Amino acid sequence: MPDATMRAVRLDRAGGPEVLEIATVPVPEPGPGQVRIRHHAIGLNFIDIYQRDGLYPLTYPTGLGLEAAGVVEAVGEGVTRFAVGDRIAYANGPPGAYAEAHVVHQDRAVRLPGDIAFETAAAAMLKGMTAEYLVQRVFHVKQGDAILVHAAAGGVGLILCQWAQSLGATVIGTVGSEAKAELARSHGCDHVILYDREDVAAQVREITAGEGVAVAYDSVGAATLEASLSSLHRRGMFVTYGNASGPVPPLEPLRLSRGGSLFMTRPTLFDYVATPEELDASAQALFAVIRSGQVKIEIGQTFALDQVRQAHEALAGRKTVGSTLLAP
Repeated sequence: MPDATMRAVRLDRAGGPEVLEIATVPVPEPGPGQVRIRHHAIGLNFIDIYQRDGLYPLTYPTGLGLEAAGVVEAVGEGVTRFAVGDRIAYANGPPGAYAEAHVVHQDRAVRLPGDIAFETAAAAMLKGMTAEYLVQRVFHVKQGDAILVHAAAGGVGLILCQWAQSLGATVIGTVGSEAKAELARSHGCDHVILYDREDVAAQVREITAGEGVAVAYDSVGAATLEASLSSLHRRGMFVTYGNASGPVPPLEPLRLSRGGSLFMTRPTLFDYVATPEELDASAQALFAVIRSGQVKIEIGQTFALDQVRQAHEALAGRKTVGSTLLAP
């Protein structure tokens, strides 16, 4: 039997890393359709920062974190998808993954194959399924496409670049340092641009012989909006899926017209894994590319649960590479 209490991160208001507190709380009991998972590894993501600082509002008091991997230790009434002892992983909440255990609905978790480590799953589920829907469903990346990936050395970026390269795309990535440039090159980037030293759009045009890219994947937000739009070829697609530098400001539709009849979308993972069938299909596609070796998961840093503030400071300060984990 598990202990009656556990350690978990709690916050009672939005704010900076200082609002994150380690608390001792009762171990949650699964309700109908729910399972309790004892965590082996917990994933850290930029959406956690957006929820912590209030950009994506939560109801307080609350836990934090959407992604983890571990073993089912209790099931609620009516659960048919999993049994006690199953290895599972999840990546879309509800918030509360920053804890030794968490309760999630069975339809929001996936079975974890024995050849995928807990740490790999916690590092890859949210970021990897994000990469899956970005390259396979938001825009169908195909042989011969040139694409632009901002934050190419980040958690999503490293997976996205490798996956797109495996599909035959020419991958152009932007990064903030020479060290990150080397990491990006070793994870699928054919060309790397140092965004704070070079004119991104001008470099993209040079690399593509003036044509531009078919799609720009932008998780940075406000700071890279113009570079993304100016890098696209006629009828190209601007995919804004993150706000690391702040939300993208309001955009005049005529800006898309002037850029060459551009398309723009603001997708979220949750709308692409809305059903258990979509969730399973996305996760299986991710596990398959990891298993094949086409995508390698880079775990750049691991923090203990009680170092959660330092982990958030590092992620927000762009001092991390690849995926970041918390150890429960």
